[in-house]
Amino acid sequence: MHLLSDGTKPIYVQIAEWIETEILNGNFQPNDKVYSQYKLAEIFTINPATAAKGLNLLSDEKILYSKRGLGKFVTQEARQLILSKRKNHTLRKLLDEVALEATRLQVKEEELQDMLRESVQKIKGEAK
Repeated sequence: MHLLSDGTKPIYVQIAEWIETEILNGNFQPNDKVYSQYKLAEIFTINPATAAKGLNLLSDEKILYSKRGLGKFVTQEARQLILSKRKNHTLRKLLDEVALEATRLQVKEEELQDMLRESVQKIKGEAK
């Protein structure tokens, strides 16, 4: 993964989202230890304090928990929390933006639904 340093999204948020995606992809299971702030700093060539901020964000959201002296670990409910957050916030925001743009372009609802169906089919085809 490449971090974007264009200022649109803070790096610590990108780190948190990367770990979330790793959890969703099954690369981190409940009770697995995640990378330390120092390992993340090494992987992404960032300041360890920035990596720590991303880890702490996930702890605040109950996606990770700490074991004193051992690091951060994935909670039992992490996957469900991430799915809920991304569906109810991230996906909703994206859909609102798409709906707004479709309205500006006078794209009919049926055409928009067809476009979405085609995109989903394309993604599913690429995943095979």
